[in-house]
Amino acid sequence: MLAEQLAKTLAAHKRSVQARNRLLAHRARHDMRDWRVRRRERTRQLIELGRLIAKAELIDLTDDDRAAIYGLLIEAATKLKGHNRDQQLLLWRRRGTREFAQNQLAKRP
Repeated sequence: MLAEQLAKTLAAHKRSVQARNRLLAHRARHDMRDWRVRRRERTRQLIELGRLIAKAELIDLTDDDRAAIYGLLIEAATKLKGHNRDQQLLLWRRRGTREFAQNQLAKRP
């Protein structure tokens, strides 16, 4: 009898902890304070940029060498600081747009 009561108490405690965690998660998702909203937006932006690095296959092509990936990004930033900035952006934008379009066509059944 005591064992049954203990088991019921433990099960009730587990349910209350789960309910509390669900409530806290709900509050975090719907917290609209400015700094929270900005943080979520920044996190989303960083995730999207990481996806672009993966989509460009830079992770596989560099064997996940973060120094090499960082070097590539620094090289791109250096080119954007040069006098051919607009031309370089136009070239990269066209190439990216073309790749996005090809990927969309490949996904269609």
